[in-house]
Amino acid sequence: MHYVPMGCEVTAEVMEGKEIITTGHTCPRGREYVIQEMTNPLRNIASSVLVKGGELPLASVRLDRPVPRDRIFDVMAEIRKQKLTAPVKAGQVVIENVLGLGSNVITTKRVAVVGGEQSRRYK
Repeated sequence: MHYVPMGCEVTAEVMEGKEIITTGHTCPRGREYVIQEMTNPLRNIASSVLVKGGELPLASVRLDRPVPRDRIFDVMAEIRKQKLTAPVKAGQVVIENVLGLGSNVITTKRVAVVGGEQSRRYK
């Protein structure tokens, strides 16, 4: 039994080793979600990266596409290696196509330079 993002309780059964039969979903996305979870579960990641010379010590980052669940720790190890220098723009690509998984690591927050022109505008 699985619970899909919309809250439905879906039962999934594998027939003859390959066909997946689902019941209980109230929308097509519920069925697709359960099949995805059973065959190739994907996850998104949100984290942060160190920023040198910024008003904030960290910039938040996320993936622009989910990656296979079993690669999360590998991706996090790559994110931990990164260091940015201020200024940092929201949407800036930190790692393109991380580990060849088809997902970019991007910043989600702007970080101004300490004492810089951008810095004074926010005070």
